[in-house]
Amino acid sequence: MVPQVPPLHDDIRWRRLTRTGLRCASCGQLHKGLFDLAADAPAHWRGPAEPEPNSALGDRTHALTHDFCIIEGEDYFIRCVLRLPIVGAENEFFAYGVWSSLSANKFRLYHDTFDSHEQGELGPWFGWFSSSLKGYPETIGLKCKVHPQSDRKRPFIELEPTDHLLSVEQREGVTLDRLLEIFALNGHDLR
Repeated sequence: MVPQVPPLHDDIRWRRLTRTGLRCASCGQLHKGLFDLAADAPAHWRGPAEPEPNSALGDRTHALTHDFCIIEGEDYFIRCVLRLPIVGAENEFFAYGVWSSLSANKFRLYHDTFDSHEQGELGPWFGWFSSSLKGYPETIGLKCKVHPQSDRKRPFIELEPTDHLLSVEQREGVTLDRLLEIFALNGHDLR
């Protein structure tokens, strides 16, 4: 269980991050405001790292685009967002750009309606979490629900409620200390 913490507006580190910025000890950049982390491809992808435009997918059976991935015509993935609430900050979230598997039929439906701006009525769909996140026990293969969003917003992921640390943090939130740890594990040491 996440300990009770005072409101973040009282924490000097939060004020610096969100107002004036914090200099990263790893990359040297000044980071001002919350920023998300993202996986460029599903963990299963072994092709070129640079994604192609979504329009390049067509009828291909092996491709990685900005929002879609097909591996050997058998495995289908879409880019999603996993949001973690921040403890002590009202309506503030840290987000991961992640990937989830979908069945071939759901993948095609999502792809075919991608530009319709009305995907919010399509889900939720079952998926397997397909990104490995630093600072957690293995996350690949966690059960999840994929919730398509309208207006070309990326779908959000709802993890199955288990005792896995990532699932717990999605339900209960992350403290500022944990958020700074996550950033540091991913090359942005703001502590």
